Amino acid sequence: MQATHAPDAEPPPPPPARGARTSDYDFDLPAELVAQAPLARRDASRLMVVDRAAGTVAHRTFADLPGLMRAGDALVVNTTRVLRARLLGTRDSGRPAEVLLLRDLGDGTWEAMVRPGGKLGAGRRVTVAPGLSVEVLDVFAERRTRRVRVDAAGGDVLAAVERHGHIPLPPYIERADTEEDAERYQTVYARE
Repeated sequence: MQATHAPDAEPPPPPPARGARTSDYDFDLPAELVAQAPLARRDASRLMVVDRAAGTVAHRTFADLPGLMRAGDALVVNTTRVLRARLLGTRDSGRPAEVLLLRDLGDGTWEAMVRPGGKLGAGRRVTVAPGLSVEVLDVFAERRTRRVRVDAAGGDVLAAVERHGHIPLPPYIERADTEEDAERYQTVYARE
């Protein structure tokens, strides 16, 4: 017997196009293949070269980049400087908390991610160091982020964040940040 739809029922929606779901990008990456520290020489880092016209993929190093560029190619340079935007502190209860500053909103506040999210609603405070604290002002529920105000003794928030913050390493790096990371997680063009 063949299944049929009622005449007034809408047909089921088509499946999402390939690449439309984040799960389409899931893949297994063995932990032993994830570098936990940068190479001594930046230009020795691996570079995947995709030739869309030929449909080929080649594995090279960044030292090969000048020879791969052709007249008319565009090279995009990232001048963004990484801040020590990961602030580790304690809640009023004495329990640990984390604030990751995402972007300066320009009005003395920042958009941030916090942990533990369920415990850090509006009005909560995280003490990072003597003279440096973060107050949660609002919750952006749709983005699961917060609007926060960073309070620094002396008023120089960026200087206090640089002094007491940590480099926000990706979650697959399973170690604490080091002083070397403050330099190595910057692009060589970092200015702003």
